[in-house]
Amino acid sequence: MRNFFFWFIRLEKALLIFFLLCVSLAASDLNASQCYQKQFSYGIVCVCNSTHCDFTPQPKKLPNGKYILYTSSNEGSRFTKSNGSFVPFIDSQWTSNEINVDENTSYQTIEGFGAAFTDSAGLNIKSLSNKTQENLLRSYFGDDGIKYNIGRVPIGGSDFSTRAYTYADEKGSSDLANFSLQTEDLEFKIPFIRIAQSKTSEELKLIASSWSAPIWMKTNNAISGIGFLKTKYMELWAKYHLKFLDAYKNFNITFWALTTGNEPLNGIIPLNRFNSMGWTPQSHRDWIGQYMGPILKSSEYNKTLLFAIDDQRIVLPWWMKMLMSDKEAAKYIDGVAVHWYLDFIVPVNVLSEVHDSFSNILILNTEASQGDRPWDFVKVQLGSWNRAEKYADNIIDDLNHWVQGWLEWNLALDTTGGPNWASNYVDAPIIVNKNKDEFYKQPMYYTIGHFSKFITRGSVRIKLSLSSAIKSVGFKRPDGAIVIVLYNRRSKNINVLIKDSKRGNIGLSLQKQSINTLIYW
Repeated sequence: MRNFFFWFIRLEKALLIFFLLCVSLAASDLNASQCYQKQFSYGIVCVCNSTHCDFTPQPKKLPNGKYILYTSSNEGSRFTKSNGSFVPFIDSQWTSNEINVDENTSYQTIEGFGAAFTDSAGLNIKSLSNKTQENLLRSYFGDDGIKYNIGRVPIGGSDFSTRAYTYADEKGSSDLANFSLQTEDLEFKIPFIRIAQSKTSEELKLIASSWSAPIWMKTNNAISGIGFLKTKYMELWAKYHLKFLDAYKNFNITFWALTTGNEPLNGIIPLNRFNSMGWTPQSHRDWIGQYMGPILKSSEYNKTLLFAIDDQRIVLPWWMKMLMSDKEAAKYIDGVAVHWYLDFIVPVNVLSEVHDSFSNILILNTEASQGDRPWDFVKVQLGSWNRAEKYADNIIDDLNHWVQGWLEWNLALDTTGGPNWASNYVDAPIIVNKNKDEFYKQPMYYTIGHFSKFITRGSVRIKLSLSSAIKSVGFKRPDGAIVIVLYNRRSKNINVLIKDSKRGNIGLSLQKQSINTLIYW
């Protein structure tokens, strides 16, 4: 009997230790997904390092009649999850702001969301320890991150490099025998593209853009300023792009698309101080129709798409109409790439005009960043909710006007908004502090994530009746889920009624100054 009690007590202690261990592990798992908040003068960031980072698992399919709501807010919510049920009838307190869901009326199909693998981004990521690097790239590309699935890659240098360079700085022969990738490709781009590819559960579609031809191909013999491609190098410049595709293919990296050159307006208007090359609509059209298009489509990269313009939508739709008026150019143009920097003076309706005129053309926003204005004296505003709201506003407007993908600029910058050889510093959704081996997820990161994480590739925009109090956009995913992003820009909570004729009603009280993603099947 004594032996029985002895073993019973030992078993009881073992079970207690096991229970405490399980509780500890459960607490550890719980903490591993929480945001470690840090307050800066502009607001709250989530701090990540080698041992901790916040992650949010993808929601599993819910039974009929159930929904999930994810909320991020100025008050500090970050993908805060809540659950609820549809109801057949609803109290009148919810009816002042109704959003009716019509999944039978559909629009464009989504390609995805992402950002650029610039030299500066790679340099900043590389400055971190391996585990912290892992957490940063998982935060962007993992299923429990915000599921980026498009990456933009500069062909050669951009202003977000530590120097100005191309792949053929020294004048060479007509076959570009002097073309070669640089240290920046081998250390700051290719390694992190490959890691990102390993993190994604779907294809990471890459789109490449050149900032400038080698200076010996240009009229001004300079990397920036007013300068155009010399006519005699039209063919060689097209072949230069194929040399780039060849070089990256050697590392098993292939490209979904090319653009016809970053921001050609910068090579016409002498305001910028960084890498640029101008096109006129006529020279742009001739190069596409007579050189870049035929050379690309007759090569082994004939499935690679070609996006025109890659500049502010201030040139829409007239520039696009000039390109497409030429039959030779038109047959090679698969899409139009736009940037967001002058959106505040150009109505979003120009995007719909492009779609209405050329319905088979893809529309992508290929670059956005904040802190770029001359009057933005503080380039990096850690924790700024105001900047998060600007993105929410812009992305919803773009998606409601036929945009099929939206890309931010740099994946990661340092606390000054660089490095940048031309001192053209800006902000980024993730800011790296290499001295502490940590990085900060800004509100901008979560705002983009409310779209990129839940609106999967192949999702189709559906019709919503829009409320004056709430900005919204809705999609039906390939798995049948309905995803609605709701942005409450007001300084008070807003009650909203979601009415789905097939499923019922949802009454939501949206936090003030919040971005929300609603999901149901």
